[in-house]
Amino acid sequence: MAAGFDDNGVNGIVAFGRWIGAANAAFDWKCTMSSLKAKLGILAAGLMLSGCMQAATYEATNTTNFKPRDKELLAKVSYAKVAVAEPFRRAIVDYHRKEAPGSIVVDSDNHYLYLVLKDGKAIRYGITVGEEAMAWSGIAKIGSKTEWPPWHPTKGEIERLGVPTYVAPGPDNPMGSRALYLYSGGKDTLFRIHGTNQPEYIGASISSGCIRMTNEDVIDLYDRVGLNTVVVVLEPKHGDSPFNSALALQGGGANVQ
Repeated sequence: MAAGFDDNGVNGIVAFGRWIGAANAAFDWKCTMSSLKAKLGILAAGLMLSGCMQAATYEATNTTNFKPRDKELLAKVSYAKVAVAEPFRRAIVDYHRKEAPGSIVVDSDNHYLYLVLKDGKAIRYGITVGEEAMAWSGIAKIGSKTEWPPWHPTKGEIERLGVPTYVAPGPDNPMGSRALYLYSGGKDTLFRIHGTNQPEYIGASISSGCIRMTNEDVIDLYDRVGLNTVVVVLEPKHGDSPFNSALALQGGGANVQ
């Protein structure tokens, strides 16, 4: 026996050690259970989110519908073919606003263009829009349509951007592969829905006020709409967040090939 300890002291230390061990075991168990509950909560939230995300079905571009000229010119572009961020990829989504099927709705706040379908659905495209001071809002109609349009910059664009007065059609033309010209009251608003040679800005607001889409998406839209299609460009602060079911999007989803 070590000096200063009798049998009772040893027994007491042993009992105390057992109590500490039991307490630690209980503490570890509680920590484990707490961690497990947290992980299960995160997993449940993830499953709920993934369930919501399935309400939107992404669409891949079907190049078989492209015309020979489209394939030829798109193969010659010199700009970087940057992939559009997932939230701005073309998708079929739920749509809860009241615009009539066949109309176009532009939500500049959230960088989306919707082609309204029947049965509470819409095709949603990601877009580039103008900075708020350069943007236009109101109700218009498609007054004319052009494939691979030339660019006739406005006087303001020429002064601001230092561009020529005319840019011929082609793969690197800023108007892109298609243009839909917006008319209001029978007059050209000078605002267009058109393609772009800067796909990296889809989902952003930049100085020019027109509505830009990827060349592939604007070809898709062009083929779906005709002259006199109604175009509603929502006023600033009147758009709906894609996470607000008042408009359309319930989340992400599976690819459609």
